[in-house]
Amino acid sequence: MSIGPVMVDVQGLELAAEEREMLQHPAVGGVILFSRNYESVEQLRRLADDIHALREPPLLIAVDQEGGRVQRFRDGFFRLPPVGSIGAAFCNDSRKALRLSREAGWLMASEVLSVGVDLSFAPVLDLDLGISTVIGDRAFDRNPETVTELALAYQRGMHEAGMASVGKHFPGHGGVAADSHHSLPEDERSYADLELQDLIPFERLVRNGLNGIMAAHVLYPHIDTQPAGFSRTWLTGVLRESMGFQGVIFSDDLSMGGAEWAGDYPTRARMALDAGCDMVLVCNQPQYAAQVVESLVAYNDPAANLRLARMHGATSLQRKELTATERWQSAVSLLEQCEAERWLDMDLE
Repeated sequence: MSIGPVMVDVQGLELAAEEREMLQHPAVGGVILFSRNYESVEQLRRLADDIHALREPPLLIAVDQEGGRVQRFRDGFFRLPPVGSIGAAFCNDSRKALRLSREAGWLMASEVLSVGVDLSFAPVLDLDLGISTVIGDRAFDRNPETVTELALAYQRGMHEAGMASVGKHFPGHGGVAADSHHSLPEDERSYADLELQDLIPFERLVRNGLNGIMAAHVLYPHIDTQPAGFSRTWLTGVLRESMGFQGVIFSDDLSMGGAEWAGDYPTRARMALDAGCDMVLVCNQPQYAAQVVESLVAYNDPAANLRLARMHGATSLQRKELTATERWQSAVSLLEQCEAERWLDMDLE
């Protein structure tokens, strides 16, 4: 069985019978976990092992474990600072900030891999232009060169841990005030303006081993009439052809307000796949996820299958073994210097 084009979620701390059946459907290729799926390190490891054991090749298991406001696994994991705090340190001591970023990437990835989860959708490559509150300190900085340097260091740490990197949200969510969770933002800038700002981190990381990209539910009307995540211009023309990106393209969640314009859920999924996505996400709407999966029962993209197969995480130390290592202890000591503000968690239960 190949890795299907749909990533779905599950509702609780263990798999229900109907979820087991769903996850064995040929159109399913992955599972994204949320805070509601986490109670303890031991429980999470059992859940991940259970998901992986369902089929061969195993399903991909993903999470958003950025740090700051967006960290799904908390108690029992190191409380990661928002990467914006690393960016704030860059202007005072760039060498220290680069080390902080590398160790943050390594620590995040090592802890996630230690419980059997394959990947975290990171690093964020958006710019904090002071416009988007949904991005804010999830971004490293407003300066594209600073974001690039810190993101490359973060990616290096992820790769050292054995995790694939997924940059988001292509081609950049930082220039719009609207939150794509609730509506479709429109960015009125020209392609030339985006080339000088938002696209720089994506271009540089593509040339330096970026494994995956998540597309934004943002419309750029001066470039295309379709939002980026549904746009052949952006995903095939710019990302694949102009930038030469060979990795996996993920949609953002098709349940978000920014995707509603495309129609019903099966139509949204087909449009995103036709535009160039390899895998589409449908979260927190199990009935619509089932519709998407059934609509894609005969779907097959051999190239996407090969790309997705490379996203599985490396075999990792178990949690107790990991926390006993010198590098884990050193990384924790270093990152504790970044005092994270207490934000409301950006999670959908």
